[in-house]
Amino acid sequence: MTGHAADVSGGSVARGSDGVILVVDDDTDVAALVAMNLRFERFDVVTAHDARGALAAIERHRPDLVLLDVMMPRVDGFELCRQLRASPLTAALPIIMLTAKDLSADRIQGLTAGADDYIVKPFDVTELVARVKSTLRRNREMRDVSPLTGLPGNTRILEAISERIVARQDHGWEYAVCYVDLDNFKTVNDVYGFYRGDQMLTAAAGALHSSTIGVAGSPPFLGHIGGDDFLVVCTPEQVRPITDRAITLFDQASRVLYDPADLARGYFEVADRQGRLRRHGLLTLSIGVTVSTQRQFDDHRAVVAAASEMKSVAKRTEGSMVAIDRRRDPEPGRGPAARHQAALQPLPDPDTP
Repeated sequence: MTGHAADVSGGSVARGSDGVILVVDDDTDVAALVAMNLRFERFDVVTAHDARGALAAIERHRPDLVLLDVMMPRVDGFELCRQLRASPLTAALPIIMLTAKDLSADRIQGLTAGADDYIVKPFDVTELVARVKSTLRRNREMRDVSPLTGLPGNTRILEAISERIVARQDHGWEYAVCYVDLDNFKTVNDVYGFYRGDQMLTAAAGALHSSTIGVAGSPPFLGHIGGDDFLVVCTPEQVRPITDRAITLFDQASRVLYDPADLARGYFEVADRQGRLRRHGLLTLSIGVTVSTQRQFDDHRAVVAAASEMKSVAKRTEGSMVAIDRRRDPEPGRGPAARHQAALQPLPDPDTP
């Protein structure tokens, strides 16, 4: 094997459920040991033995994390780490450095070069695997966070719903999903510009966050789907306290963001394409809710679809509105036709806040 070769046991990488790890170490025995243990934990593993091989492997396999040895020929791990951090394509790639030196100066140098973590040889394999998983988890969570609101995005949202579905199936723990939408948000962007629109989104996120803090029961989950859409996962008993408080807090927070004339009128005046002034309401919250006590779900997509449907019901009424799905699943044994009929039943009148 040449000094800069990259090796993948079993041929090309087929991405496993837990990601692709690149192990860079000039000691082939250490690289093989680490690779074996990571594969046992359901990772796909690529190995390289110097900086040149590592760069080639990164370009070819796009790993999710790099385990990088410090002491390597020609280009050491510190320099390779700096190179990876300097490239836009690898600047965010998680890097854990491996070294035979337990010196604080080396730790500082590695972290200064941009490493996410640092492990000293000889290392405990269990600890190494745990750090790999922890670093990957943090990285994925950070990538899925809204830069504007700081709230988790779609990946974590779907995970939270899936966790509640499983908890209900295994333990009977009921849950509710609230789909929150800002009414007339586009008008704010059109009238005031995107900066004011971002302030409105931040105000909505703050109102929702404050409404979930201190509520009785298990901690609710709050995520930012994107744009002016948010989602709360909570217990059925928490729906009312959270939604009522969120509506009140958002109304208070948004008032300072309107121009005085618009706030005094209680609506926007926007000229249409023909130059005629049209009225558009101020921002309010439309919230659609689905509850597991009413309907049983096996898939997170169905839960989101049901909550989104109720959000559309809430938007039919002017002003802030909460619409809770009161439809029930058909009784067991009534067959697919009965289920289809139940799905087509008229929606009940939404609850009012």
